Amino acid sequence: MGSRDDIGERLRAEGLDPAPWSNGPGDRYPSHRHEYDKVLVVASGSIVFGTGPAGSVGLARGDRLDLPAETDHDAIVGPEGVTCLEAHLPAGALPAIRRRPAGRW
Repeated sequence: MGSRDDIGERLRAEGLDPAPWSNGPGDRYPSHRHEYDKVLVVASGSIVFGTGPAGSVGLARGDRLDLPAETDHDAIVGPEGVTCLEAHLPAGALPAIRRRPAGRW
C-alpha cells in the first residue's frame, strides 16, 4: 500500500471523498455510533476498533474498515499513533462490518 496520497486516490476512484485525521499513541475513543456509513483506511500507525458482538478489529498501515451506520464502536490508537483517511456514505450503503487487509481492496 502506498502513501497517504495513493490511498486517497484509490478512495476517490471509488467515488469517495476522504479526509485525514490523526491521533497520538494510546488515545481512546469511547463507544459511540454514527448516522452514516464510514470507510476508513490507515495511512500510518495502527488502531484497534471494538465493535461489540463482532469483536475487535485491528488495523495497520493500508488496512481498511467498512463500518455501517449505527454500529456501536470504540477505538484505541496504537503505540506509534495513527493517521487515517475517512470517507462517509449514506446509511445503508455498506451491508456489514468488513476489514480489508492492505493490498486486498
